[in-house]
Amino acid sequence: MLRFKSLAAGVCLAASMVTTAALAEETVVWWDFLAGGDGVRMKQMIEDFNAAHEGDITIDATTLEWGLPFYSKVQTSAAVGEAPDIMTYHASRIPLAVEQGILTEITEADRQKMDLSEADYAPSTWDAVTNEGKQYAVPLDTHPIVLYYNKDVLGKAGLLTDDGRPKGLDSREGFTATLKALKEAGITFPLGSVTADGNFMFRTIYSLMGQQDGELMTDGEFLVGDNAVKLQNALDVLQTWTKEGLQSTYTDYPATVALFTSGEAAMMINGVWEVPTMTDLHAQGNLFEWGAVELPVIFDHPSTYADSHAFAIPANKGREMSDAKHDAVLEVMSWISKNSLFWATAGHIPAYGPVTESAEYKAMEPNATYSPLTQNMIFDPKSPLAGIAGPIFDVMSTYFVPTLNGEMDPAEAVKEIKFELNDM
Repeated sequence: MLRFKSLAAGVCLAASMVTTAALAEETVVWWDFLAGGDGVRMKQMIEDFNAAHEGDITIDATTLEWGLPFYSKVQTSAAVGEAPDIMTYHASRIPLAVEQGILTEITEADRQKMDLSEADYAPSTWDAVTNEGKQYAVPLDTHPIVLYYNKDVLGKAGLLTDDGRPKGLDSREGFTATLKALKEAGITFPLGSVTADGNFMFRTIYSLMGQQDGELMTDGEFLVGDNAVKLQNALDVLQTWTKEGLQSTYTDYPATVALFTSGEAAMMINGVWEVPTMTDLHAQGNLFEWGAVELPVIFDHPSTYADSHAFAIPANKGREMSDAKHDAVLEVMSWISKNSLFWATAGHIPAYGPVTESAEYKAMEPNATYSPLTQNMIFDPKSPLAGIAGPIFDVMSTYFVPTLNGEMDPAEAVKEIKFELNDM
C-alpha cells in the first residue's frame, strides 16, 4: 500500500508545531467514525503523529459507528462531560451541533497557533465549517461524488476525447448521446447509479440543482420560487435515463460498484472514496483501465455536491479543557491537516490548499484530474435539519427512489417533497 512515511518530505516539512505549555506528555482522546480504507489510513496517520510527537503528545483513538449512532453518542456524552477532546465531524452536521451547543468555537487565536488561515482553503469548504460568522471545525478534506468510467469500453466505442475523458461532458444532449452510444454498443448499463438509495441519490440530484443555481432552502423556507422547478428538472433527467435503459434501476450501493467493476456498467456516479477500490483492483490485475472526472454539465454550469470530514472540539459540559490540553488538540488538527497527502490516497481531496498545490499531489491520479471541482462545490443548506443522516435526507429519499425508477411523476414527487419539508 502506498504510504508517505511520516509525510516528512515536500509540503509536509512546512508543518510547524504548535508550542504546548505542557511539561509532561498530553494524551488527546480522539473519536472518529472512519471505517474501511478511511479507517486504515487514519490509523496510520495517528501512528505517524504519535511517533513524531513522542514524549509530548499522544493520541488515544477510538472508532465508533458511522452516521446517526456517532452523532447521538457525541450529543449525550458532551451533555455529561464525557465526550472526547477531539473528534471527526461532517461539515453538514455543524448547524445542528451549534444549536445543540456541543461544539467549541475555533477562534482567531486558535488559527494563529495552528498556522492555518481562511486563505488556505477553498471558499465553499471554509464556509461549510462556519455558522453565523464563527468557525466550529477545521476541514480535513472534501469528498464529492465524481464520474468513474471504463477507458477500455469507451475507447473501443470511440467515445473518448484526445485527453482520454468521456465525450459529451459539457451538455445534457452530449452526455445522453454518449450513454445511448454505449447502449447501442451492447453495454448492459451505460451508467451505474445507486437508484435504490434515495439518501445517496440526494448527492446527484442536489448537484444537478446546483447546476441551475437552484437552492433547496431560502431564508428558512424550502423550494421557494422556481427552485421546485429546478428540482423537477433534475428528477426528469434521471428518470428519463432510467426509462430509456441508460441507467441502472433499483440498484443498491454494493451492486452499483459491482456493475462497474465487472464491466456491466461503463460509467458510475459514486464518491471519491471508491478510488482505493479501483486502485487496488487494478494493481491486482482485476480491473480495466479506468478514470474519474467531475460530473458532466447537464444544465448551465459545473456544480457538484460535497461534504467535508473535519476536526471539531466538543463542548464538554462541566469539564473545562486545560490550556495545555487545548494546545495539544490544536497541534493534532494542525499537523494532520498539513500532513494530509497520505489521506488523499483514500480518494478524498485534502482541504488544506498547500497540500493540493504540491507536486506530489498533482502527480496523483485520478485525484489531480477531478480536484479542480473544488471551485464548483455546493454544500448542504445551513440548517439543523440538514446533513448526513438528517431529516432533509430522509424526507427527500422517500420520493427519490420511486421517481428515479419510473414509478412516480417528478412533478408529483416535488409537490410532496416541498410540502413535507416545509411542514417540518
